[in-house]
Amino acid sequence: MEVKEIIDAGKTAIGIEFGSTRIKAVMVNLAGKPIAEGGHTWENQYVDGLWTYGLDMIWSGLQDAYAKLLADVEKKYGTVITTTSAIGFSAMMHGYMAFDKDGQLLVPFRTWRNTVTGEAAAELTKEFGFNIPQRWSIAHLQQAVLNKEPHVPDITFFTTLAGYIHWQLTGEKVLGVGDASGMFPIDSTTRDYNKDYLAKYEALVADRGFGWKLSKILPKVLVAGEAAGTLTAEGAAKLDVSGNLEAGIPLCPPEGDAGTGMVATNSVAVRTGNVSAGTSIFAMIVMEKALSAVHEEIDVVTTPVGDDVAMVHCNNCTSDINAWAGIFRQFAEAIGAPVDTDKLYTTLFTAALDGAPDCGGLAGFNYFSGEPVTGFTEGRPVFARKVDADFSFANFMRLHLYSAVSTLKVGLDILLKDEGVKVDQLFGHGGFFKTKEVGQRIMSAATGGPITTMETAGEGGAWGMAVLALYLGKLEGRTPAGYSLAEFLNKEIFAGEQGTTVTASEEEIEGFTKFMETFKNTLPIEKAAVDSL
Repeated sequence: MEVKEIIDAGKTAIGIEFGSTRIKAVMVNLAGKPIAEGGHTWENQYVDGLWTYGLDMIWSGLQDAYAKLLADVEKKYGTVITTTSAIGFSAMMHGYMAFDKDGQLLVPFRTWRNTVTGEAAAELTKEFGFNIPQRWSIAHLQQAVLNKEPHVPDITFFTTLAGYIHWQLTGEKVLGVGDASGMFPIDSTTRDYNKDYLAKYEALVADRGFGWKLSKILPKVLVAGEAAGTLTAEGAAKLDVSGNLEAGIPLCPPEGDAGTGMVATNSVAVRTGNVSAGTSIFAMIVMEKALSAVHEEIDVVTTPVGDDVAMVHCNNCTSDINAWAGIFRQFAEAIGAPVDTDKLYTTLFTAALDGAPDCGGLAGFNYFSGEPVTGFTEGRPVFARKVDADFSFANFMRLHLYSAVSTLKVGLDILLKDEGVKVDQLFGHGGFFKTKEVGQRIMSAATGGPITTMETAGEGGAWGMAVLALYLGKLEGRTPAGYSLAEFLNKEIFAGEQGTTVTASEEEIEGFTKFMETFKNTLPIEKAAVDSL
């Protein structure tokens, strides 16, 4: 069939993901191949000491991204979208969106980026014997409890950003298990919230006199492939302001960006893993068995079907690179030689490969916000160098690419060396890997092993969400019964795709190891910057 006919017949699926800096919409055919996309750029706001996005930003951003998807379809195929086989929404995980009985947001959305829940996270980690990071939704709730915030007694529901969008468009208070695992610990045997920990939490706050129980205000957990409701008439009008989109379209469970990253890189099977590197950076490895100890540097979340995943999450990655790219862009414009974005980033990244393996005496931290892995609740971007350093453009760029992955390396060493977690294949995706070979080589130097990127990796989480929408099983009579997500990905989405693998040289691995010694030794510089700047 011609693409226009496919679109008109609704033989497509749509995935929309709310990333930290971009909302992206992708339409795919039934084979998972992208046929159109749209996007909207946005930035979080720092308001009253908290990172947030306003509700108006959320909805105007979603509507703009979808409108641009429509425009792309009309430009390429001369038609409009009236229906599709399935839709899925995903977003940055964790954070805190709490609502009252009337569905009103009680306090501004608190994103994953906030590191203000240290007291609650420590209390819950001790109570459960399970690591609860600061960005997790339950840590935000408990910190609000400890702070005696006046909104807490009025909570009737709390969820993530993806869960909120899905609820508003379908009326269903549900969440995919992967996203739910960043709200509250999941029992991988039941694919649901851990009942023992729920009981412990409810006992912990029993004397507070709240009119709610945690088990009643959390969203219902669903696994990939399960029905999660349909688009309501109100939801269709809210998503598509042109009024062309029909109600009744099935939606798959809303997921977090970690889950869509696993799907986008075909790393949902045991002993596979992926590194997602964009505004934040995180590595995820699907485990064979539970960790032997609690590590504050490592989260345990799940795949979209509920298997345990070890996750090292760092709040900062490419923001400092982007800031320096802005400086170089301004310089180019100042000398009358403006450069387009793709060429700018390709030039900056490629130059890094000519730098010294240990960065030649340059040091730095990319901390725009706090980094719990290294014990920072706030961040300050810092660049430093020795007096006799080889201060070249190549070394400068290599330093900033190293800085983007250095904190991740701290956590991965605990996971791979101390815990002995095994990984057969590690996939990379996200903007850090967009320039051919460069991001892979840098990441390989950090991990000491090969890094593979798939042709589809550049499509990112929105494409991964569209694939999860395909897996909903409503398409042409296919159902996922007895057909695992891993099988679906291998047989229908990634069949025949090998990807590109890059392995750093021994010299590069040794150079990164030497750089990490400098990184750890100069952490006091970052502390001083936070304290005094």
